[in-house]
Amino acid sequence: MKRNDGAIKAMHVLIDADACPVKDEAIEVALRHGFTPVLVSNGGMRPSRYPDAEIVTVPAGADAADDRIVEMAGPGDVAITADIPLASRVLEKGAAAIGPTGRPFTPETIGEALSMRAFSQHLRESGEIKGYNASFSAADRSRFRQALDRALRGAKG
Repeated sequence: MKRNDGAIKAMHVLIDADACPVKDEAIEVALRHGFTPVLVSNGGMRPSRYPDAEIVTVPAGADAADDRIVEMAGPGDVAITADIPLASRVLEKGAAAIGPTGRPFTPETIGEALSMRAFSQHLRESGEIKGYNASFSAADRSRFRQALDRALRGAKG
């Protein structure tokens, strides 16, 4: 992708890596499409496990990894995250965002996703519901691969 100054910008798949269940799949699909996979983490990543990915380790802190992903994101990039506020922030930078279950976050759907997140948080805090997440399935993994493949084909134009 060309930048405003005419230089070619490498396109990235930015992976919110600390709790991402689809790191291997994201790296594989990114490389197949010529994107640079970037694992952003607060630590604990073994570079030898992911030799084809760039690993960015940020200092400990509540939003340090999120802030670094947003800093790196731009048009043509795709972020992989289950963090809805982070997805919103990368969309504002012109990047795409996909959840680990293959759910795409778009400018048209992010407002509803943020509202549902806030509502669910209120229900958990008031004791109306428990904070259990559904288990991650093979179907989720398959949907993710398909969604990332579509997003990367679209990002390349």
